[in-house]
Amino acid sequence: MAQLAGDPVRRDGGFGWESATLHGRDVAYQYRPGPGPALLLVHGVGSSSQAWGAVLEHLESGNERVIAVDLPGHGRSDKGRGDYSLGALASTLRDLLDHLGIASATLVGHSLGGGIAMQFAYQFPQRTDRLVLVASGGLGEETFPLLRAATLPGSELVIRGLTHERALGALDRLASGLQSLRIRNDFVSEDTRTILRGLNESQARSAFLSTLRSVVDVSGQRVSAVEKLSAAGALPTLLVWGDRDPIIPLEHGQRAVELLPQGRLVVFPGAGHEPQRHDPARFAELVQEFTQP
Repeated sequence: MAQLAGDPVRRDGGFGWESATLHGRDVAYQYRPGPGPALLLVHGVGSSSQAWGAVLEHLESGNERVIAVDLPGHGRSDKGRGDYSLGALASTLRDLLDHLGIASATLVGHSLGGGIAMQFAYQFPQRTDRLVLVASGGLGEETFPLLRAATLPGSELVIRGLTHERALGALDRLASGLQSLRIRNDFVSEDTRTILRGLNESQARSAFLSTLRSVVDVSGQRVSAVEKLSAAGALPTLLVWGDRDPIIPLEHGQRAVELLPQGRLVVFPGAGHEPQRHDPARFAELVQEFTQP
């Protein structure tokens, strides 16, 4: 387990950056060892393990063994050409657990990460202890119109323009103005601007679009796990959603939990697409309680 150059040494009981070479690709992850159950945190498209932010700080108080991965093509991981399908990404997670010597884990997946977590459970049921699906993709067709538009030909040119320093500055000012007026700003949210800043390199944009187009097209989400939920009926599953999610409707979670005999849905009032950032302390507490044997 190699520590990434330039990063501080892990604090006692805290998280540190490490990397693993899996089938010729470097995969970065934040890691904290522990004697308790393993948690594997999987972010959404265009994001990184940094999306878990304060959640990781709150998890430091527990005994869980926690891995927050940067998926291939994202964050600090390699962004070269490759297979960015759900199946390939799920296999990468399996390989990472093998690398760490972890037999099984609870997968905590946000947005696209939820779809990957469900695919992992389908491919590797014996390696899956529980599922936590956070505003998860793969449970319905509807999704944010701008994500559908990003799958169209020529969208890379538009994204490249939006990642220009002047464009990002304008978005920051717009977000500040909307916040001062107390106007909801789903399009220019902090997470959206963070994702755009991470797409300022050609390889990062290419990986983002390859990943997005593997699950979304102009009509909406093109990959559904709904028909597989019955096979996961015996798997304890926690769904977490914000009641103001503009990206993936809360109704997806409400319909899905009805198909899961061991499913539970928790709604964060006032939260958008990232309930884990809206109330990280509550989110971490929910996950810790859920993973106790």
